[in-house]
Amino acid sequence: MSLRVPYGSWPSGWRAEDAAQAPRTVDWTGFAGGWVRWVAADPADGRNHLLTASAPGRVTDVLPPGWDVRTAYQEYGGRPWTAGPRGETVFVHWDDQRLHRHVPDGTVVALGPASGDRRYADPVIRGDEVWCLRESGGVRRHLVAVPLDGSRSERVLAGTHDFLTGPRVSPDGARVAWTGWNHPDMPWVRTDVMVAGIATDGRLTGVRRLATGPDESVTQVEWSVDGRSLVVVSDRNGWWNPYRVDDDDRWHSICPRPEEFGEALWRIGASTVAALPGGTLAAAHGTGARRLSVLGADGGLTAAGPDLNGWTDWQSVTASGNRIAAVAAGPGRPPAVVLTGGGRTDVLWTTPGVPAGHLPPPVHRTYAGVHAYVYEPCHPRVTGPPGENPPYLIQAHGGPTSRSRPGGVEAAIAFFTSRGIGVADVQYSGSTGFGRGYRDRLRHRWGIADARDCATVARALIAEGRADPHRLALRGTSAGGWTALRALVDEPGLFRAAAVSFPVLDAASWAAATHDFESRYADWLIGDAVTDRSPMACADRIRGSVLLVQGARDAICLPRDADRFVERLCRSSVPVRYLRFRHEGHGFRDPGVVAECLRAELDLYGSAFGFLLPGNGAELS
Repeated sequence: MSLRVPYGSWPSGWRAEDAAQAPRTVDWTGFAGGWVRWVAADPADGRNHLLTASAPGRVTDVLPPGWDVRTAYQEYGGRPWTAGPRGETVFVHWDDQRLHRHVPDGTVVALGPASGDRRYADPVIRGDEVWCLRESGGVRRHLVAVPLDGSRSERVLAGTHDFLTGPRVSPDGARVAWTGWNHPDMPWVRTDVMVAGIATDGRLTGVRRLATGPDESVTQVEWSVDGRSLVVVSDRNGWWNPYRVDDDDRWHSICPRPEEFGEALWRIGASTVAALPGGTLAAAHGTGARRLSVLGADGGLTAAGPDLNGWTDWQSVTASGNRIAAVAAGPGRPPAVVLTGGGRTDVLWTTPGVPAGHLPPPVHRTYAGVHAYVYEPCHPRVTGPPGENPPYLIQAHGGPTSRSRPGGVEAAIAFFTSRGIGVADVQYSGSTGFGRGYRDRLRHRWGIADARDCATVARALIAEGRADPHRLALRGTSAGGWTALRALVDEPGLFRAAAVSFPVLDAASWAAATHDFESRYADWLIGDAVTDRSPMACADRIRGSVLLVQGARDAICLPRDADRFVERLCRSSVPVRYLRFRHEGHGFRDPGVVAECLRAELDLYGSAFGFLLPGNGAELS
């Protein structure tokens, strides 16, 4: 029999410590000698490990202890490793941001010069060199070739744009392709596709730009297995769809569909398609949720393998022969490394998940044209009192040109739903996954359209009888923190509180001091209304309670802005709690810090909504 307990006061066995340990970043799959490799964060030591599996469940570290496979390229990072034909592995080590070479006997040797202002990403091995991206001084980016044996200096291959993606060398080694874009554009606004020949001495020849439009975004380029064509994922028809570009530079649409086959390029080297033999492709595609399919040369889509229906999100898609490896997630299925091919599908490795019954499956709803994933309160042994509607959190994802991934590790959401608090994860205007038109709804309207969309979803939940109209709050991280605070400002009668983590608070200060990649982002997001629309300028109009958490080492959303914002809230007598963590940056990694933030957030909602929090000993599994 279920216990009847007021919403928000449910005793849950899913503790803050559990939620903090569960999300393990897993990404950057690839093949080496027929084995699958990937990078996974370990909360125990705070490092990213390069793992490999010779069989399901038989997982080992590729590198000796102490290495951290992670790059700070453009602050958000990128693909940090590659494997060569002789068993060597080249990777970027976090502590010094240098390339290193690991050979099967366990030896690790640093490559290139020791320089504190250089960062590398997206490497590939070509002959006796590593071809990759180099960022120097935080503002200069080049394609470079680094000798594998360290016998000579690295050499510059090309520097065509302010920003570049990594080199994609054709199978015969005779050509290379990459993409680039210049300020003030972002990669989801406009990008160029570049190709060049490779001379016998390794120099690039005949560098040229393929025909792309003034408002065309390309997320990925890859050569076909036979090297006869270049596969380009472009939004020239309003959706990121795949195209084939032949030697005559003619573009051929492979699968024109109102679905996304690409993602916003926040991290260099991200892959949603991979070339397969016979002119086919492995492709992650969909709107909102994603499927993994094999895209035939005729444009037909078939399931990439058996037993894939439970997975609703796919990323880091790579292939070797007809085998496909990727990171997959889904409702009740935390992120896992999945290998499919040859008529079978194997889960090679999985991250810790939420206990059964504590996380409801997300329901995709559309309210007045606004997409959202709704998670209702859920516990296997507790329900709410008859006639009572639960409190709801309106969640705004970061980005803002990004999206939430339905299903998978939603550890923080389960922390609240298992306590009787619903969560609506709003895919507000500007979110990816719903075509370019939906993204462009945010252009020059950041702080208006996104905040309005959060209010639209909240009112729809009230109208449906799902949510208590007097117990609504907002939560958001980074750009989502900006959105949450703007909604709190604009809708003082609708929302009681907001919990924001390392938020954008002052667009002018952020644009002037943030890293180069985002330094002109505000041009597209806001235009000339930089100052008036910032939460910093509206602090005296906030009426609800605020929790703000900030990392002192954040290079994207500056700690000094958080300090100033809290001072203004205090002067306006706004109830505010401020947590500042001196060892954290943009996105917290320490499980103890994450758990402390979740407990503080629950305290905020308990105070704002007036429900009692269960004490020690009142937890149920």
